[in-house]
Amino acid sequence: MLTPVLLSGGVGSRLWPVSREAHPKQFLPLAGEISMLQETLQRTAGLPAAAPLVVCNEEHRFMVAEQLRQLNVKPGALILEPEGRNTAPAVALAALQVVAADPEAIMLVLPADHLIGDVAAFVAAVEQALPLAAEGRLMTFGVVPTTPETGYGYIKCGAELGSGLFDLERFVEKPDGATAQSYLDDGGYLWNSGMYLLRAQTYLDELQRLAPDMLAACRDAMASAAGDMDFVRPEAQAFARCPSDSIDYAVMEKTELGAVVALDCGWSDVGAWSALWEVGERDSDGNVLQGDVIADNCTGSYLRSESRLVAATGVEDVVVVETADAVLVAGRNNVQDVKNIVNALKSGERQEASLHRRVYRPWGSYESLVTADRFQVKRITVNPGQQLSLQMHHHRAEHWIVVNGTAEVTCEDKVFMLGEDESTYIPLGHKHRLANPGHIPLEIIEVQSGTYLGEDDIVRFEDVYGRSK
Repeated sequence: MLTPVLLSGGVGSRLWPVSREAHPKQFLPLAGEISMLQETLQRTAGLPAAAPLVVCNEEHRFMVAEQLRQLNVKPGALILEPEGRNTAPAVALAALQVVAADPEAIMLVLPADHLIGDVAAFVAAVEQALPLAAEGRLMTFGVVPTTPETGYGYIKCGAELGSGLFDLERFVEKPDGATAQSYLDDGGYLWNSGMYLLRAQTYLDELQRLAPDMLAACRDAMASAAGDMDFVRPEAQAFARCPSDSIDYAVMEKTELGAVVALDCGWSDVGAWSALWEVGERDSDGNVLQGDVIADNCTGSYLRSESRLVAATGVEDVVVVETADAVLVAGRNNVQDVKNIVNALKSGERQEASLHRRVYRPWGSYESLVTADRFQVKRITVNPGQQLSLQMHHHRAEHWIVVNGTAEVTCEDKVFMLGEDESTYIPLGHKHRLANPGHIPLEIIEVQSGTYLGEDDIVRFEDVYGRSK
């Protein structure tokens, strides 16, 4: 059976300030109405496939689960890496999970943060490659290049194995401009997409031959893995012994089983803001405008508003991206340097490197509206059927006002309901909990007051998400 495996381990620095460490690009609707992870799931819907697996980190687990729930997708498993070890171990964890249920399983390995314009062409390429994958060839998808791109690695195709199918001759690192042009002129080079079609057991066999220490660590981690709902947690100490390496370096560049399927489908790995300009719908002046934007006498620019009006006049080939707490301005040809901004933010220990004003939690989200000395105001959204932990604070009291939905409030030994326009007060030091028993999102305005308002002033007594342990 074909099993989609989504790799969702990115940290989001290249598309800052919209993408951040705690909420990277795969969870964002950057080029459509749904997130990139959801688009990746949806493009496998045309294939006869088993329930998908997602490999992600612990911090993102509930965002992944919620985004699957929104699509009514029941995962085969959500495998939570204890720490990042690159793609080869991530695929190994997934392979060990799927072969336990189906020794003949074929994995369709997809990064969760790519765009594909022509889904039908993608599905056709998968179907074209399946027979070779079933025979034990390790298939990689090579994208037919449209420009002499220097930001991608390339694959040199070998002997033809069928229409659009080739032996894998070798991988080539990111070239300079002249070399990239020569690859384009040659016609035998394809962009390395980072997508694979692999018989799970064959991949494990090759990993045993080429990187046995990696496979041994992954086997040990999965043998002692803990289960929690749909979550599978590989044992942390065993996984920490795993070498870090990409699937290309660990296996694909060394195996004799590699093969390539050519893919012409409007693919992009969305590695920078310029990529969204390239795939976006441009106006007559070559601008891509997203959100509340007014552009006057602008050309070749990407202008994006997330929370307020962005107005630009007389600019050319620039990127302007606005969020509630940060604005990026960059030359369109210099956006790869956004990582320098993120590094500077991290060096300054600024939270804008990792967090938005809106912070996602397993139960919903909160957004900071006003922060001042001794008080702050937040908008809290609790998803239907969810609840916060039973908790208390040493340094702050809270006032809650319900603006939408119905709240179930626990305060010490009292449990009561609040409707819209009703409010309550949670004194400092009192155990309390907020829950949403309804079928629509609960929204409240929370006013915190006290001598210290940090998020670490939370003592949890009970928590359905395991955070009180």
